[in-house]
Amino acid sequence: MSANKGRVRGAVLAAGRAIVVSVACLAGSITLFVCVVLSLVLVPLGVGLLTTPYVLELVRRHANRRRLLAVTWSDVRIPVPYRSLPKDAPTGFSGQARRTALMLKDPATWRDIQWLLIDMTAGYVVATLAAGLLIYPLEGFVLAAGLWRVFTDNRYWYGFVPVDSQATGLAAAALGAALFATGVLLSERLLRLHFVIARTMLAPTQEEELVRRIDRLTETRHEAVDTAASELRRIERDLHDGAQARLVAMGMSLGTVEALIEKDPAQAKKLLAMARESSAEALSELRDLVRGIHPPVLAERGLADAVRALALRLPFESEVAAELDGRMDAAVESAAYFAVSETLTNAAKHSGADRVRVDIRHEDSTLRVCVTDNGRGGATVGGGSGLSGIERRLGTFDGIMAVSSPAGGPTMVTMEIPCELS
Repeated sequence: MSANKGRVRGAVLAAGRAIVVSVACLAGSITLFVCVVLSLVLVPLGVGLLTTPYVLELVRRHANRRRLLAVTWSDVRIPVPYRSLPKDAPTGFSGQARRTALMLKDPATWRDIQWLLIDMTAGYVVATLAAGLLIYPLEGFVLAAGLWRVFTDNRYWYGFVPVDSQATGLAAAALGAALFATGVLLSERLLRLHFVIARTMLAPTQEEELVRRIDRLTETRHEAVDTAASELRRIERDLHDGAQARLVAMGMSLGTVEALIEKDPAQAKKLLAMARESSAEALSELRDLVRGIHPPVLAERGLADAVRALALRLPFESEVAAELDGRMDAAVESAAYFAVSETLTNAAKHSGADRVRVDIRHEDSTLRVCVTDNGRGGATVGGGSGLSGIERRLGTFDGIMAVSSPAGGPTMVTMEIPCELS
C-alpha cells in the first residue's frame, strides 16, 4: 500500500515538474530561437555583432538551467561543452565582434540552436504528455460527479467518449481512471525521456568531450600546482608567525632560566612556568595547523563522521545523511571534506539560513554530496567567490559542481567526484 502511495506521489511530482518544463519550452525556447535568428540575420548589418553574444549567452543559461533540472529531477547528466572565452578580450565593437566570432565557431552553439527547435516541439510534447496523463483525468471525474448535466443538449466529447448522461459520465470517469493509472506508470519515465532528448542534442560528441577533458585536466593541473604552492606558503607563514615565534621565545626563556637557576630560583621558576605555557600554546597552534591540513577525525573515522563533526559546530540546525559502504582515497576524502566545509561556511556567513541538510552517497562509481539550506538564495559561481574555489578544488579530481539558488531560496549545492570505495 505504501509502495503504491509512493508511486502516485512520485508521478504527481513528475507531472508538476513537467508543467514547469513545458512552460520553459514555450516561453523560453521559442522566444530565444526567434531572438537568435533575428540576431544572426542582422550580423551582416553590424547590429548582430553587438547583440549576438548577449543572445547566445541567454541561450547557454537556458540550456544550463535545463542541464541542472535534468540531473536534479531525473539524474540525467548532460556535460557542459562550451569553449572558454578569453578574459583579456578588447572592449567596444571590436571586442563584441571577436566574441561573436568565437561563439559562432563553437560547435556547442549550433547544437544549442538545434536543441531549441527540438525543445519547442518534441520536448514540449513529451513534457506535456507527462503532465496531461495526470491532469486530464480530473475532467472525467468531474463530469461523472455531475458536470455532464451541462451538456444534455449539446453532446460533449471527453476523449472518445460522448458525454450527455450519467452513464456516459461514468464512462468518462472510467476513461479518466485508466489515463490516471497510465500516468502513474509513465509520467516519471516521460519526464526522464524529455531530458534524454535534451541530452542527445546538448551533449558534446566523443571527440569534443576528449578535447574538453584534456583542456580541463591541463587547467586543473595548473590550478592544483598553484593551490599547493599557496597552501605551502600559508603553512610556512603560520609556522613562522605562530609556533616558531613561541618556540624561539621559549628557548630564550630557558636560556635565562639557566643563568638564574642558582642566583634567583624564584624568578627562574616564574620563567619556567611561562615557558611551559608557551610550549602548550605552541602545541595547540601546531594541532590547529595539522587539523587544517588533514583533520584527525577525517583520517580516523572517514568522511561521513568528519562532516557530522563539522555540522555540530554550525550556529543553526543541521542534518547529515550518509550512505557510504567504505572509504575512498585519502586525497578524494580530503577534497570532499574541505569542499563541504567551505559550502557550510558560506551558508553560515551569507545565506541567513536556520537549517541545512547534507546528503552524502556513493553510487555508479561517483561520490555525490548535496548541501541544501533554507536561506535567502542568490548564490552564484564566479567572481572569486568561495564557490569558485570549491569548483577548482573538485576539478583537480575531475569533479563537478552544480548550484541551484533562486532568489528567496532554497540553495542546493551538488558536488560529484568520480571515485571508488575500498
